[in-house]
Amino acid sequence: MRIIAGNYRGRHLKSPPSLDVRPTSDRLRETLFNILAPRINEVRFLDLCAGSGAVGIEALSRGASHATFVDKSRKICGLIEANLDLCRVPEDQTEVFNSEALEFLHQSESRQLTPWDIVYFDPPYQENYLRVLEYVGANPSKLLTETGIVIVEHYHKNQLPEEIGKLTRTRLLKQGDATLSFYELANPLVA
Repeated sequence: MRIIAGNYRGRHLKSPPSLDVRPTSDRLRETLFNILAPRINEVRFLDLCAGSGAVGIEALSRGASHATFVDKSRKICGLIEANLDLCRVPEDQTEVFNSEALEFLHQSESRQLTPWDIVYFDPPYQENYLRVLEYVGANPSKLLTETGIVIVEHYHKNQLPEEIGKLTRTRLLKQGDATLSFYELANPLVA
């Protein structure tokens, strides 16, 4: 697993030791960031269920100003920290949280953390995505900037709804067994 482009291009990352973690493929990551290229510069990026941290590190490599990494495994959070150190990412550009995704979103609201421009949500394929997505869809102004986007990586046979709260799916991209669903605010002025 390597960083594909940008400041940290070519750096090889440590992979999770467990088969329970399914890293986003280099090919899918490249496709994702080709789509995000016009909007990645100087954004706040949330890598939810971060695994190795490759997606968030790729965002930083390509110009994001800050990345927040969230994973429920303490061991995986240590791996993310090791990969950030390996790439020599400045500490003031990152935060790593050992937390369940939904619990983190609840805490970020109560801590009044700055909203994110891009949220990438990639839980294990067998997990129920809807509780997290429904929470974001019900509270977008507390979690997303006005032009924020939520991208969900899921198994291609796992159908997600077109609308979730105030979020509407604007794009669906299939690649192999993976699908990316892109959600944006249905009406940003009423968020």
